[in-house]
Amino acid sequence: MPRTARDVVFVDGVRTPFGKAGPKGLYAETRADDLVVRAIRELMRRNPSLPPERVDEVAIAATTQTGDQGLTIGRSAAVLAGLPKSVPGYAIDRMCAGAMTAVTTTGAGISFGSYDVVIAGGVEHMGRHPMGEGVDPNPRFLADRLVDTSALVMGSTAENLHDRFPGITKERADAYAVRSQQKVAAAYAAGKIQPDLVPTAIRSVEKGYGLATTDEPPRPGTTLEDLAKLKTPFRPHGNVTAGNAAGLNDGATACLLAAEDVARELGLAPKMRLVDFSFAGVEPEVMGVGPVPATEKLLARNSLTMDDIGLIEINEAFAVQVLAFLEHFKIADDDARVNPWGGAIALGHPLASSGVRLMNQLARLFAERTDVRYGLTTMCVGMGMGGTVLWENVNWEGAK
Repeated sequence: MPRTARDVVFVDGVRTPFGKAGPKGLYAETRADDLVVRAIRELMRRNPSLPPERVDEVAIAATTQTGDQGLTIGRSAAVLAGLPKSVPGYAIDRMCAGAMTAVTTTGAGISFGSYDVVIAGGVEHMGRHPMGEGVDPNPRFLADRLVDTSALVMGSTAENLHDRFPGITKERADAYAVRSQQKVAAAYAAGKIQPDLVPTAIRSVEKGYGLATTDEPPRPGTTLEDLAKLKTPFRPHGNVTAGNAAGLNDGATACLLAAEDVARELGLAPKMRLVDFSFAGVEPEVMGVGPVPATEKLLARNSLTMDDIGLIEINEAFAVQVLAFLEHFKIADDDARVNPWGGAIALGHPLASSGVRLMNQLARLFAERTDVRYGLTTMCVGMGMGGTVLWENVNWEGAK
């Protein structure tokens, strides 16, 4: 029997506070699976009208799927979170776009009619599992000259992007990074970030038990003078530093998606509507440019231009990657549409979890900006990819 595509909505999203990776970070003694379980439980607690048995799938992403990030983490997290044993789950890996892919894949399943309600998200504990742990790249990548050696080091790909866009200087990247820190500090002061955060129990050998309630990575008060002093570890006299790039971080995200008619039947209030998504490949050596073709494909398919987009949440893996996107689309570095509450340079980027953080922030911005109809969440992806998701504000005043 022919099926009619259904509208898919983003109902709710949460995340743990993000921590710094390493032995002194927030989550040094916390398991990765416990982080994502905390997010799932909070998502269910915040939506009491949703019967747990109505969840049709749990899709959780992790880039390094080993140890406490392995064991088909979507299924294991569902069981640990107390969902009925009848709820299946699976794991996803698209590096930085893991959680984004969890959303687009399960969202497509909802549209097709295979699911009514799903939980999608991601987790990355870069302190326990550094990016590349246990990876054995095929020697043909280099022997057959399929990629340059720099393609396997994300910081080096960012330096390559500076070469590709010579107008993006270190000073310009640093200025963008300072604005990200300033915007996050202002958003925290205004109480914009906190509603997404799930207080998470932590344990330290030195300090005992505690509760993480705020993000650890932000560095309020960062100045251009501070950033100018930092080393450029990926190239002598280069442009990429720890100050104009996202750090190494731990954290988890989870969101609730549903068919729009089912959401309303269950008394769930949609925050935004999934319109379309696109992924694209680029040269791995300049993976940061990935959001450009992904966004171009998406806008063209939906007969839209960047002028139709009122909000843009772009992951700040590196300042140069964001600036390349803005330069391509002729958007000013300080355009008010772009990351109004700051981004990953300040908040952190626990790889596979970040896609849903972008969506959480866009959903909250939509609630305040009923004048905006369309928004994007977009990010670059290791090994030369980009992903972009187009969302519609369900509270857009033009629809009334």
